[in-house]
Amino acid sequence: MIYFDNSATTRPYKEVLDSFLKVSNDFYGNPSSLHGLGVQAEKLLTQARSQIANLLEVKSTEIYFTSGGTESNNLAIKGTALVHKNKGRHLLFSSIEHPSVRGAMEQLKKLDFDITTIPVDSNGRVNVEDVKASIRKDTILVSVMQVNNEVGTIQPIKEIGKLLKQYPNILFHVDAVQAIGKLPLDLVGNGVDLCSISAHKFHGLKGTGALFIREGVRIDPLLSGGNQEWQIRSGTENVAGAVAMAKALRMTMEKSVSELKRMERVKSVLKAELEKTDGLSINTPVEHSAPHILNFSIKGIKAEVLIHTLEQKGIYLSTTSACSSKKQLPSQTLLAMGVPDDLADSAFRISLSYDNTEEEAKLVAAAIEEAAKHLRKVMKLNEL
Repeated sequence: MIYFDNSATTRPYKEVLDSFLKVSNDFYGNPSSLHGLGVQAEKLLTQARSQIANLLEVKSTEIYFTSGGTESNNLAIKGTALVHKNKGRHLLFSSIEHPSVRGAMEQLKKLDFDITTIPVDSNGRVNVEDVKASIRKDTILVSVMQVNNEVGTIQPIKEIGKLLKQYPNILFHVDAVQAIGKLPLDLVGNGVDLCSISAHKFHGLKGTGALFIREGVRIDPLLSGGNQEWQIRSGTENVAGAVAMAKALRMTMEKSVSELKRMERVKSVLKAELEKTDGLSINTPVEHSAPHILNFSIKGIKAEVLIHTLEQKGIYLSTTSACSSKKQLPSQTLLAMGVPDDLADSAFRISLSYDNTEEEAKLVAAAIEEAAKHLRKVMKLNEL
């Protein structure tokens, strides 16, 4: 099996699974309980929070555990809107954001918030001048992802953060779900106020994530209950998941030091081999793109058909993002980049992990070329 769909989810490290099982079995107390088991669980939760904070170079009191990227994005956006609605009701986000960001913004529209979409260029990149031009006196939030989940474009987070320092009433939210473990975050240096991460994107477990909330930033909670996570995220904490996430993040960041260059070579080989296929065009930009994502289109080939053809050979990749693929609609990201409808409808995404190899890249590219030729022959026969 060759697994090239790591932006959808990654395989958990064995050590991560082992730590989850151990904590679940031996330290299953509720961290809010006063007895010994509860105290042990609370201690582990505190340690996990501190470890993640140290890896992100922020304060432990700035890390809030959530169920993943979607919840973190919703909490950041809606929580900001609700608590600051008297200051202003205008929010900005880019046209290529994750569905959890777009969906949150659409919900706020129904609550009489004013939403502005920032365009992207043909490389899927936001222009800082467009952000500046969209800012109004009542703007309270700008939300821009660090790495696009479909084409891998890296956004100018540092430049946007520098711009927003001129506007103290505007909070800056960054969805770093696809960036963490592949790119440096530098949350403090880039002036980020809120940042979302999800453990299953870096070999942790599904259902675990975190939201960085800069010290001094106020947001309203979305969940009411037992006032866990300093009253920002009620609900009994997933201690085993948090411990596993801390371990996964540490292991991934260690791998990034030694394996990042090799990942970049795998992507380069993959791109060169794919370009041998007739009618194939690369959608991922050459510059300002993440090392693990490569998006391409094959003219005249239905994405879903090719995906299932490759699956029969034990090769797994995806069409758009996993959160949108079942809708069978053209990629909204590619359309926003100006890619024609027919190519946006036949787009594929390969996403790597540090374990993927150049040999796998060559095998997959050859399989794609062969499958495309076969499908074209079948299509011609059907037309007779």
